[in-house]
Amino acid sequence: MNPYLFSALTRLTGVSTAQRAGLFGDPELLVRIRGGKPAPGLHPSLSKAFANLDWRICEKEDKALEAAGVLLLSWDHPRYPEPLRALPDPPPALYIRGSLEALDLPIVAIVGSRLSTVYGQAVARDMAEEAARSGFAVISGLARGIDSAAHRGSLAVPGRAIGVLGTGIDVPYPRENAPLMKEIAESGGAVLTELPPGTPPLPRHFPMRNRVIAGLSWAVLVVEATERSGSLITARFALETGKEIFAVPHNITSHTGVGPNTLIQKGAKLVQRIEDILEELPEHLRCKLKPSDSQFSMDSIARPALYSGYGEGAQKVLGTLKPDHALGVDALCAATGLAAQELLPALLELQLTGACVELPGMRYALSRPRKEPS
Repeated sequence: MNPYLFSALTRLTGVSTAQRAGLFGDPELLVRIRGGKPAPGLHPSLSKAFANLDWRICEKEDKALEAAGVLLLSWDHPRYPEPLRALPDPPPALYIRGSLEALDLPIVAIVGSRLSTVYGQAVARDMAEEAARSGFAVISGLARGIDSAAHRGSLAVPGRAIGVLGTGIDVPYPRENAPLMKEIAESGGAVLTELPPGTPPLPRHFPMRNRVIAGLSWAVLVVEATERSGSLITARFALETGKEIFAVPHNITSHTGVGPNTLIQKGAKLVQRIEDILEELPEHLRCKLKPSDSQFSMDSIARPALYSGYGEGAQKVLGTLKPDHALGVDALCAATGLAAQELLPALLELQLTGACVELPGMRYALSRPRKEPS
């Protein structure tokens, strides 16, 4: 079967994903439509959509992407992910940069709010790293905030990061995540989308992306989410397809704590460490885990290591800062015993190495550094 028959369906407009999926079981009908022959009984909305579809341009665009190194997995391809094939409305095709190997591992989604806290981002990054080292592939939506933090954490183990776009494979979104997308693909992970090339970031595309995230995952972990967060849509899709739902508890006064706390109230398992997820993994998936050689413990990353490369003032500040509670200059001076003229250079040193972040109002919070200062 011509794979471009299915990928052309990604361009159909004005039809639902369920209507589109209804065509998969009759490829001969697609051949007839592609050849301009009558298709009696076709729904009017589908007839209209096909009338506006230029099959030759679709095929030309897809061949150009393949020539540029993009993998095209149509619905009938032998490597098309089985968990997606089981959905009531699977994508007709997937556009993938990177490797397919991560898709063969047990996959856990780590998702959350774009409007996340420093604490939430640190938890997402650390949970993702621990999951990757435990043998999972980690999937998320390449959005700002929690998603980006989860991707960066999973990159600690090559080949464990999976990003799903709500745009075409050639449209990085948000733009600042273009380097992150490149790193995921080049490190043995995968960046994928069901949307055709050139597709912009329209609101209706992101629930489609969330359905793919939930469909590929064995479980979904929500770290931070507002009341109307897209992460809760991902969790709903996961529930509808029988997946496990986990949530990290959060401050009840925080608007980003509403989502995970509500999920826990409704029966999601509370997660404090990756073992809480591992113990729920069924045996048929457990045997597919590929733990990394270097083991990892959440206890080891509760606070940045006090590197010898930091000055004495920076060492004192590191011993005081927390990821979930920002402190102002006066509070830090009182806690460390440093004068302001000593404290500010120490804070700058820590910011330059990624050990801490500055928040509005000259308040500072801990952020685990990735590299020892040179």
